Amino acid sequence: MTKIPKTMRAFVLTGHGEMDRLEYHTDWPAPAVGPNQVLIRVKACGLNNTDVNTRTAWYSKGVSGKTTGEAFDGAEDDAAGWGGAAIQFPRIQGIDISGVAVAVGEGADPSIIGKRVLVDLWMRDHSDPLNYEKAEVFGSECDGGFAEYTVVDYRNLVTIDSHLSDEQLATFSCAYITAENMLNRANVVAGDRVLITGASGGVGSALVQLVQRRGAIAVAMCAESKQHRLAQLKPAAMLPRFPENLKQALMDSTGHDQVDVVADIVGGSGWADLIEVLVRGGRYTCAGAIAGPMVEMDLRTFYLRDLTFTGATVAPPGVLGDVAGYIERGEIVPLLAASYPLAQLKEAQAAFIAKAHAGNIVVTMD
Repeated sequence: MTKIPKTMRAFVLTGHGEMDRLEYHTDWPAPAVGPNQVLIRVKACGLNNTDVNTRTAWYSKGVSGKTTGEAFDGAEDDAAGWGGAAIQFPRIQGIDISGVAVAVGEGADPSIIGKRVLVDLWMRDHSDPLNYEKAEVFGSECDGGFAEYTVVDYRNLVTIDSHLSDEQLATFSCAYITAENMLNRANVVAGDRVLITGASGGVGSALVQLVQRRGAIAVAMCAESKQHRLAQLKPAAMLPRFPENLKQALMDSTGHDQVDVVADIVGGSGWADLIEVLVRGGRYTCAGAIAGPMVEMDLRTFYLRDLTFTGATVAPPGVLGDVAGYIERGEIVPLLAASYPLAQLKEAQAAFIAKAHAGNIVVTMD
């Protein structure tokens, strides 16, 4: 039986601000397991834009700039969480964990002990699981995975039987839940041409794989310096991040100057060009705006071309279970960019913010 220590190593966010608000502790109190909870020994935890956006207060409506990793002046702390509410500090961030179940509370099945697990980031009211107003994020409204141990409701766990390493498994949960939810919301089906922005990042590279898994056609946009790494996922075509003429670039690479779906996590100044290349009746789905949240559009394009726009944040129950099945069947593969020890989380986050990588960056507890 695993002996549970009273203290643990953890990186703790003490408030909104610069990197100095992240503090490393070697004697942080280890969590106690409560009713319906499972205690997880974290093996690895992936980094995500949410970690940076929460620290810098980017989610505040007072912020209009792109994600930079620097704290934003004018942000309102009482509205700086992803859902428009305050974040309680201190907080252990970290959404994307892979780990091992080591103990259970009353109501949780003890047979899970010793098994490898992934965490569904969406903490729900399990008596009302489809009420998205009640959804909270693991590592945001509750402590997450940048620590040796964490506790999770057993209904937010899936067991995973895979030959992949802990670091590789930590690249999946948040990125692939987000990407699969985007594609579900946009009703992507076989044969659809799907234009993917930010395709070299965690969500973007997940989109490339999940689009192709459906039999749809992935057209990936990313910096040319990262295309050699993205090429291993074999998208149908790769375009520069900001083509001078997007329609012409599409025609040259695919033989078509329009797409059925745009899956966007970038936003920013090139946003209007994305909308212009949608076919009549096309679909736009969005789960991020790392290049900037403020965009301009001609509403006539929207209504005269019969377009459908969907935001994609809270995913319904079951998506992580679907993703776990894809992993176990070898239908998707990890794109691990780099791994750092937990004590170097700040260095890992600096590398994540620099966006010179392709795939996901993780920290490990060993």
